[in-house]
Amino acid sequence: MSYPDNILHQVTRPARYTAGEWNSITKDWGKTRLKIALTYPDLYEIGMSNMALPILYELLNSQPDVLAERVFAPWVDMEAVLRDRGIPLASLESGHPLKEFDIIGFSLGYELTYTNVLNMLDLAQIPVLASERDDFQPLVIAGGSCALNPEPMADFIDLFVIGDGEEVVLELADLFRDGKGKAASKKGLLKKAAAIPGIYVPSLYQVKYETDGLFKSITPTVPAAKASIKRRIVPQLPPPVTKPVVPYIEVVHDRGAVEIQRGCSRGCRFCQAGVIYRPVRERPQPEIIEAVGEIIANCGYNEVSLVSLCTSDYPNIDELVTSLCQRYQDYNLSLSLPSLRIDRFSLRLIDSLPSRRKTGLTFAPEVGSERLRRAINKYISEDEILQTAAAAFAKGWTGLKLYFMLDLPGETTDDIEEIIQLVAKIRSSGSKSRKPHIRVSLSTFVPKPHTPFQWVAQSSQTELDAKHEILKKGLRPTGSRLSWPDPKTSLLEAALSRGDRRLGQVIYHAWQLGSTFDAWDERFNFENWLRAFSESGLDPGFYAQRQRPLDELLPWAHIDVGVTAAFLKREYQRAQDGKETADCRSKACNACGLEKYQPSCRQKYQQAT
Repeated sequence: MSYPDNILHQVTRPARYTAGEWNSITKDWGKTRLKIALTYPDLYEIGMSNMALPILYELLNSQPDVLAERVFAPWVDMEAVLRDRGIPLASLESGHPLKEFDIIGFSLGYELTYTNVLNMLDLAQIPVLASERDDFQPLVIAGGSCALNPEPMADFIDLFVIGDGEEVVLELADLFRDGKGKAASKKGLLKKAAAIPGIYVPSLYQVKYETDGLFKSITPTVPAAKASIKRRIVPQLPPPVTKPVVPYIEVVHDRGAVEIQRGCSRGCRFCQAGVIYRPVRERPQPEIIEAVGEIIANCGYNEVSLVSLCTSDYPNIDELVTSLCQRYQDYNLSLSLPSLRIDRFSLRLIDSLPSRRKTGLTFAPEVGSERLRRAINKYISEDEILQTAAAAFAKGWTGLKLYFMLDLPGETTDDIEEIIQLVAKIRSSGSKSRKPHIRVSLSTFVPKPHTPFQWVAQSSQTELDAKHEILKKGLRPTGSRLSWPDPKTSLLEAALSRGDRRLGQVIYHAWQLGSTFDAWDERFNFENWLRAFSESGLDPGFYAQRQRPLDELLPWAHIDVGVTAAFLKREYQRAQDGKETADCRSKACNACGLEKYQPSCRQKYQQAT
């Protein structure tokens, strides 16, 4: 039990904090040498749906002298109780305060969780600023997709893991285990850690800015620190997690999960994941089939998700689905296939699943016009979209949820109008006697580091509001339900995404003003952030709404993800020219830069050249 029973009746969903779940691991605290807290800066229900957490949890706990326990962000009611009673934030498994661990590892997957990191450290009675933590306090590390631009959080994190963490966390554990035995100082440990490939220690670098506020340079201050940090790439997927912790309460993805493939070669130009998780690595079919059976046996799940950035791209996915359904038919197995392309193959794949209620399908055309789909390199013809929709309705599906993205580079009013026309055509492709239910979900384009659109400006709130009005007015006659995000949230996400180290003071001020759980609508307070920017002498528009020249030095330029800047610039130019780039898995190598790292890429590159 993490916390006393007499406080849990004061909070909503107390099972977030009770621990003791099926398959959780509790080791002997006194007999385990190295203690690591795997910390997720959001609610239990969100963190327990994260794919990386169970991988690291199992990997670290498989080491005989390492203990790994979980910690999630407490909701505001639990925070109030902890602060009122002076109880420090503790781990789930053993209930030990976070400040008693050797290493605290944060998973950073979304920029709007940054203030939660600060809040969790403060609740743990640990200094928020890395510069204020001494040798007797835990080493605070972070990884995840947001670590690919670590600068906004550099003031708070001792070191960042850049890229895949499965190998590097064990190397870090070895280093810390050795240092602990020799009573090494934290500064000495950080210098040694900086020599490990894929480790970035921000305190070992000096950052400078031009007089006009532009980023000027980032320079190592010690020989151990490297000028460029190369992303760690594991050559093959780690063994699947087949005995994950089973939550007591319903979580976001309340099912088993097997990562069947990591990476995507489609090359959508707005998509950061498609760059930072390259190259594609596939799990063998027999391993997947066995893993599903073990998850059923170990967890009692009858629904398993086959996880990938583009599940329909997994080789012979139809054969895999057939094999799973046949082998586990006595277990009433239900398969979840996320991230499918909008085409008739995907529809046939979904339709082949047993006991599938034909209620709704989800597809992401992203934009309304074929021209813009070519520009973002997610091309599919309008005919294919309409034929897929018509086939879905003919097979008995009663509704579609359609995802579109607004404010992509090169977007015009005509492109927005074409969203309205496309939705109307999709709706009319259904049965005349029973019109389908169409839900349209909008997201605002956020320029992300390490993508071909990393230089692009985000539109102002006035411009975004005007685009929303066009869609609201145009979609009303179609009877479609429309939802869209607050442009203020998108502005903040873009600013934090493309920020430099100065944003640390903005994040700190916003947290001091009470901002936590910024990703939750009921908690988001934009005025706090505006005040934090103002008090720091910074402007969010400088980071989010400014078109950056291609020769401007970017704050994340010292992070080498493997995909070269030359490739990203080439892709940006092809977007402006409306030219597609073929998928390198089926066509020639596109020389993105990863041919240096992967033998399969290198061989294909040599054949092409």
